[in-house]
Order: sequence, then C-alpha cells, then structure tokens
Amino acid sequence: MWTRKELKEKAKKSLSVNYWKTVLVSLILAFILGSTGSSIAGKSLTEKKGTDNTVNTEYQTENVTDNNSMNFPFRTTEDGKLEFSDGNSSYELSNSPESIPGRIEHVSNMIDSGKFGAGMIIVLILVLVTVVLILIGTAIAIDILILNPMEVGCKRFFTRNLNQKANVSEVAYAFDNNYKTVVKTVFFRDLYTALWSLLLIIPGIVKMYEYRMIPYILADHPELTSKEVFAKSKEMMKGQKWHAFVLDLSFIGWEILSLFTLGLLGTFYVTPYRNMTNAALYEKLEYGRLAIEEN
Repeated sequence: MWTRKELKEKAKKSLSVNYWKTVLVSLILAFILGSTGSSIAGKSLTEKKGTDNTVNTEYQTENVTDNNSMNFPFRTTEDGKLEFSDGNSSYELSNSPESIPGRIEHVSNMIDSGKFGAGMIIVLILVLVTVVLILIGTAIAIDILILNPMEVGCKRFFTRNLNQKANVSEVAYAFDNNYKTVVKTVFFRDLYTALWSLLLIIPGIVKMYEYRMIPYILADHPELTSKEVFAKSKEMMKGQKWHAFVLDLSFIGWEILSLFTLGLLGTFYVTPYRNMTNAALYEKLEYGRLAIEEN
C-alpha cells in the first residue's frame, strides 16, 4: 500500500533534480489538455460588408417592373428577352445567368418576389456552418493525431524523470512507437469517458479514474494492444480510485495559494509537482517501488 507522503516525497526530490525541463514539459501538457475541444474557441467569423453587385434601394418595385420606365436601363420584352435602353435606342442582351445583365435581372426578379433577403440569409448561414464544421473537424483531427500522442510522451517524461534526468524529446516518443495503437487507445479513452459522463457525472468520474493509467501504460509498454492497455489500467486502479481521488484533493490548498500569485506558483511549482506525484503513483502501482535510483 502506498501513502501520499511517500509519493510526494519522491516527486519533490525528482523535481529538484531536473527542475526546468519538468516545468517545460508540464507547460506542454497543460497546453495539450487545455486545447482539447477548444481549438475553435476565440476564433471570430466576420462578414464581408458589401458585394460587387449592390442594389440601390431607392428604386421602388414599380420602377423595376415597369417596362416603360426610363429610370431603370434594363427591361424585359414581351417575348422574355432582356434589352438595354439609353433613352434613344434599345439593344438586345443575353439574359443568361452567367452574364452581368442576366445577374441583374435575376436580382430584380428576387426583389420582385420578396425572396432576396431570405436567399442571402440562407447562403450566409450555409457558409458559416461550413466554416464552423471545417474548424471543428480540424481541431478534432489535431487533438486525435497530434495532441493525444504528445500527452503520452509527456507522461513518459515524468515516469523516466523519477529515477533519471529525462529529456524533453520524450514528448515525441509516441510518434515513433506504436503510434496507431496510441491514437486508437487514447481516442477511445476520451470517447468512453465522455459517453459515461453523459449518463451521470459520478459514472464519468469513476471511469476517468479507471482509465487514469492508460497514458502511462502506453508510454511504458508500447507492445501492448489497445484492449490490453484498457484491461491493465482497470486492474491497476482496482481498489485505488478513492485513494487517487483523495490524492488529487490534497493539492487543492496549493491551487488556492497559486491564485494569489496569478498562477505563477502553479506554473513553476504546483503543476510540475502534481505531475511528478502522479507519475510516482503509476510507478508504485506498476512496480511497487519508491526508491530513488542514483542519477
């Protein structure tokens, strides 16, 4: 059985040995976890005001539809052809949708039918929806294919840093070691946790703790399949969920104190300290050891 004091003691000693690299990787991990699901937040979509084809609202409907009016140079003849009149003579023009006069006639018809405003609103909505879907899809792809493997790499750094000075390059570990399994496993971890959370908050929290060791296992045992990783994490956390929850609660005092330093204490001490403590928990559950090896 482990105690919080033992885990934190080893975490503090390991942190002091490789302090700045641990802070850097902790910042990377915080960015990864904070970016999940929020990649499109803060992005503004602006509308371009005005178009190349503007409509002068001073013209009344009757001026547009009246073929004898000279206020509007384009008019439709009785046989449906489009003419341009300069007051002295008339010229027959193409009324195809591709031609400029054809477009003007199309706009005139939309104004007459009262569909101009509704049509433009529908087009605008479709454009905005398309842009938002593209942004969401891009954010999800980045999260699944890049950020999740980097999370595994960060956890590998912390576990390696417990007993030796780990290198920041460990963050990219998952890209060269069983990448497909890492992507698949972490994706389903997030999916299952989200689905359980939709049912009730408590089951979601329970599953979150059940899957807690998945990134560490992937970093430590790249040869395992996704199914084996889930089973191993479940077995490791059996009877440990409540103790892990209390371990998390023990950092609340530090988090509150960090607020008074505008987050600086959290960045440069609390977060790295907590990350190393969690790594020490994995090491204890996996190997049952806490001794510091010689660096």
